[in-house]
Amino acid sequence: MTTNEFRRYALFYLGYYGALGAYTPYVSRWVDALGHGGYVVGAVLALWYGGRILAPPVWSRLTAASATPGRWLVGGCLLALAGFATLAGAPPLAWMLGAMLWFALFFNAVMPQFEAMTLSTLGANNHAYGSIRVWGSIGFLIVAGTYGWLLDRFGDGMFVWLTLPWLALTVIAAWLHRRDAPLPQADAGPREPLWRRLGTKRLLGTVMLMQVGFGPFYVFYTLHLRANGHDGTGVGALWALGVLCEIAMFWQAPKLVQRFGAHRMLTACMVVTVARWLMVATLADSFAWMALAQATHAFGFAAFHAGVMRRMAELFPERRHMVGAQGLLYGIGGGVGGVLGALVSSVAWQHGGGGMAFALGALAALCALALHAGVARLHRAAAHQA
Repeated sequence: MTTNEFRRYALFYLGYYGALGAYTPYVSRWVDALGHGGYVVGAVLALWYGGRILAPPVWSRLTAASATPGRWLVGGCLLALAGFATLAGAPPLAWMLGAMLWFALFFNAVMPQFEAMTLSTLGANNHAYGSIRVWGSIGFLIVAGTYGWLLDRFGDGMFVWLTLPWLALTVIAAWLHRRDAPLPQADAGPREPLWRRLGTKRLLGTVMLMQVGFGPFYVFYTLHLRANGHDGTGVGALWALGVLCEIAMFWQAPKLVQRFGAHRMLTACMVVTVARWLMVATLADSFAWMALAQATHAFGFAAFHAGVMRRMAELFPERRHMVGAQGLLYGIGGGVGGVLGALVSSVAWQHGGGGMAFALGALAALCALALHAGVARLHRAAAHQA
C-alpha cells in the first residue's frame, strides 16, 4: 500500500468513526432529552443494528454487479447524510424512527464494502490493518471526548448539527475512492454458502454474543454514568480514555496477532470484557473504577476486532469472497448481536437500571468465552488426530 493509498483509506475511517463518535455515545442522551424513555432509546439503537442485518447483503450484490463500485460508496454516504439531516430540530417520534432506519440502512451498508476494499488492497499484509483502522479510533476519540462538554454548554438539541460535519467528511473521503477498481468476484455457478465454511459459524456466534454484551454500553453507558453523578465533561473524558487505550492497542495489535495468534488473543479479550462489565454494573459511581474499566476497551474492542479480522482473513483468504464475508460478519455478528443487545438492555434498564443491564452484558461475554473455548478444544482435537 502506497502512502497516498494509506491516506485515502485512513481519511474514510476518520470520518466514518468520527460520526459514530457522536452517534454511539450521545444519541441516547438526545433521545432522552426529547422526553422519550428507555424503550425508545433501545428501539433507536435496535434500528441502527438492524440496518447491519438488512443492508450489507443487498449492498454487496449491487456493488458486485457494478463496474464502478466506488460511486456506490459515495452514493451510500450521501444518502446517509441526507437522512440524518432530517433529524434536525425535534421531529415527531414516527419521523425520528423512520429517519433513523434510513440512516442505519445506508451508513451500515458502506462499511463492509470499505472493509473489503481495505483488506483487498493490503493483500498478504492484512496484519497491518490495525495501523489504518486506528484512524477511525482517532476520529471517535476527538468527538466522543469533546461532545459531552459541547452538549452541556450548547444544549442537547445541537446533537444533530454537531454530527453532520463528520457525515459530510465521509462523503468527501468516499469521493476519493470513486474510481477504485472492482474487487475480484466469486466464480459463477453453485458453491457452498460462506457461512458453512469450517469455523465460520462459531466465529460469528462468538462475535454476536460479544456484541450482545456491548449492548448496554452502546445504548445506556452515557445515561448510566449521568445517573451515577457524572457530568458531561466526565462522561466525555471516560469515552475519550477508552478510545485512547483503543488507539494504543490498534498500533500494537499487528505484533500481538503475529506473536500470539488470533485464538489466544480473542480468549484474553473476552476474559477482560467479563470483568469490565461487572465493574460498570457495580461501581459506576466511582470515576476511578470507571477509568479502569474504560482502559480495558483496548482489549474488549481493539484487540478483539483485530483478532476477528485476522480470523476472517484466515477463513476467507480468497479476495473474491471478501465482500460477502465482511457482509456476513457485519450482518450476523454485529447486526443480530446489536439488535439483541439493544433490546435486552432496554428491558433490563427499564426494570433494573444500569446495574442489571451491565450484569447481563457480562453474562453475554461469558457465553462468548465459553463458545470460543469450545472452538479451541476442537482445534486441539483436530491437530491431535492429524
